[in-house]
Amino acid sequence: MKSRLIIFAAVLSLICGATSCEDQLDINRDPDSLSQGGVAMATEFPAAIVGIVGAQGSYGALVGGFWSQYWTQSNASNQYKSLDDYSVLGTSDYSNNFWFAMFDALGDARNVKRIALEQENWNYYLAATTLEVYASQLMVDFFGAIPYEEANNATILQPHFNSGEEVYDLLIEDLNTALSYDLEESRGSAPAADDLLFGGDMDNWVAFANTLKLKIFLRQQNARPQVAQSGINELLNSGVEFLDTDAAMTQFEDAPNKGNPLYETNERQLNSTTNLRASTTMFSFLDSNGDPRLSEYYEPGNPLNQGDFNSTVAPNSIAIVDLSPTTPVYLMSREESLFLQAEAQLKYGSEEIAEEKYDAGVIEAFSKYGIDGSPFVEDGGAYAYPNGSEQENLEAIITQRWVAGFPGNGFEAFFAINRTGIPEVSDVSQDDENYIPGQLAYPVNGTTGGDFPKRLPFPSNVRARNSNAPDIVDITVPVWWAE
Repeated sequence: MKSRLIIFAAVLSLICGATSCEDQLDINRDPDSLSQGGVAMATEFPAAIVGIVGAQGSYGALVGGFWSQYWTQSNASNQYKSLDDYSVLGTSDYSNNFWFAMFDALGDARNVKRIALEQENWNYYLAATTLEVYASQLMVDFFGAIPYEEANNATILQPHFNSGEEVYDLLIEDLNTALSYDLEESRGSAPAADDLLFGGDMDNWVAFANTLKLKIFLRQQNARPQVAQSGINELLNSGVEFLDTDAAMTQFEDAPNKGNPLYETNERQLNSTTNLRASTTMFSFLDSNGDPRLSEYYEPGNPLNQGDFNSTVAPNSIAIVDLSPTTPVYLMSREESLFLQAEAQLKYGSEEIAEEKYDAGVIEAFSKYGIDGSPFVEDGGAYAYPNGSEQENLEAIITQRWVAGFPGNGFEAFFAINRTGIPEVSDVSQDDENYIPGQLAYPVNGTTGGDFPKRLPFPSNVRARNSNAPDIVDITVPVWWAE
């Protein structure tokens, strides 16, 4: 509760002047206990953004980084062994805290959405709905099923769980509804300084919503190909704008409780910088391709094979993951949007546009580090678009999306791995001379008999409190769209 109150006050301080909303700055009141109409939308809206960013940027980023093999557990500590060896349980912080932090933030987003609908404030309604959809897709992709229709309702103490298919259909329905309202006819004020993602630019919110629809349809290609094809074709043929900027929170500082959530969780709170070490998987891919991002991702040293936390190699010789307190948290980066568009064009549109979007995505990913990536996509470059079979082209797109997600969006790479099988799983250990750089490796100390995780376990606290919670599902069982 204390951290929740601190975040609430910090957000208010960020968006309010000294006297403009001082009546809302009483941190002796729990914001979750206020009446549903007791907080102004301009106050609760940024609280929703910060809550989603905090949950995604800490627990989500940690899980994603291990399971997409950006990093591995140090052999000099043991903080994350259960993530690295796939023994994580429903009692872990990665399930319980992640779940409750995200649904706490969703409560704020849904309250803004409710008030905005009552007031016919279509600007806030669209922004709040987009946040709701973004966070809900992340949760259902991790857990397989979540409360959606009955979630964050104070009158329903044991909400019904919607299946993954149901949630996906509801996400599209809610986005379509929000996008159907004419923003020119919106009543009341529009998001401005309280919009920590776009600074009140509603065109970007429209584009973000459209790009979320694209991501939702792309995710269903294996499970519901007709739904995916119909939805994507409609988007491509309608001429809607997709996100062409970062949907990111950038207002972090190098100060306690004000930094990037992954940095705060992994380094400042633990008072340690050595837990996360370079995984051979990502390290070898960058190294073999002469990719200068290698020195941006990791400090000097050698990589550690995935899950080899009992290694006797000197810890000071193993590269540490290079994290910064001021790194933005991306709900969706510009390069992710471009790679999504490239995949959609490859499958359902123009091969020429697919290559164009791919090249732009690679170059944008390099630019995040002040590096010119254009030589890498030129003819003969390490990441030149293959212009080969559809599978070869898809491998290039998904692989570059995997690389670009470092450090905080590894969960999107994890979902893509489960849907596409890219990067491939190595047939040999990472010590073997025949190991192919960048291929995934089953952890040296893995506990699941060679099977990789496909989901997070349902939180034990949820199952104890809600009789509608699904039965325990093993983490190696695919979620619905990956089957």
